[in-house]
Amino acid sequence: VDHNQVIGIIAGGDIAIRKAVEFAEDDTKQAWIDLSKYNVSKKDVVLGITASGRTPYVIGGIKRCNQQGIFTACLTCNPNSDLAKISKHTIEIIVGPEFLTGSTRMKAGTAQKLVLNMISTVVMIQLGHVKGNKMVDMHLSNNKLVARAEQMLIEKLHVSKAEASELLRKYNNVRNAIQNYSNE
Repeated sequence: VDHNQVIGIIAGGDIAIRKAVEFAEDDTKQAWIDLSKYNVSKKDVVLGITASGRTPYVIGGIKRCNQQGIFTACLTCNPNSDLAKISKHTIEIIVGPEFLTGSTRMKAGTAQKLVLNMISTVVMIQLGHVKGNKMVDMHLSNNKLVARAEQMLIEKLHVSKAEASELLRKYNNVRNAIQNYSNE
């Protein structure tokens, strides 16, 4: 695994994001199979996410990671869940019952997404992908991000838009452009 990335794995695979894969989350062995495709090791952190804290897929994956000496944590919305009992580190967001029973996307899913946003932001900062309050290692994958990167260079290096654009073409990201600009 490239240890500078976050990989999301869901019971049932990527198709399950768009269409339910029946009983996929009930398989206690499949999470480890899915994790193994990424060569997960002691260098990684595995965060099990389940609103109930009882999902067999997640529990099975965390148990196996613990057996392999892999750092484990969990994110759940029920206190003292089965998952929390086996994870090395626990984040519990107690949101209470859903307005619509069974619709965990409302409170639990929203709360978990907020926590995941915080975790991923802190990880990016700790990995050095942020300078000040700017993401300097973002992938320039659309016009909005290119424009943002150009603006960062304009402000930091006091260059024109054309010069910023040229620096991005040449160095492919903000960090490299800043580092190499001073050497030109």
